[in-house]
Amino acid sequence: MLKIYGIKNCDTMKTALAWLTEKGIAFEFIDYKQAGLVEKLLPDWNLRAGWKLLLNTRGMMWKRLSDDERADVDEAKALRLMADYPTLIKRPVADNGGELQVGFDPESYARYAHALAESE
Repeated sequence: MLKIYGIKNCDTMKTALAWLTEKGIAFEFIDYKQAGLVEKLLPDWNLRAGWKLLLNTRGMMWKRLSDDERADVDEAKALRLMADYPTLIKRPVADNGGELQVGFDPESYARYAHALAESE
């Protein structure tokens, strides 16, 4: 089953979940602010999608970071920041057990959902 990771109060999450529901695509929502969850999942997500795609540098949390925290971001620093501040992870993260889809775009989700339906 498709797993959707994110936080409930995010507008992008609400849009993605509504889209999936409208299309009749079954999913399990998982709030990744649960204790320890990001630290457990982040290494795998980084291997499958890359830290540059996962790190949300447009959101409010990024803007709230200090200049030092935002400076000279490399893989190790990005992973540490996302572990410390899970809301820095671009939302949603959709996992069908193979491919990750990071962020929400209706066209990309349509292709992703089509691939998911074919694999079932």
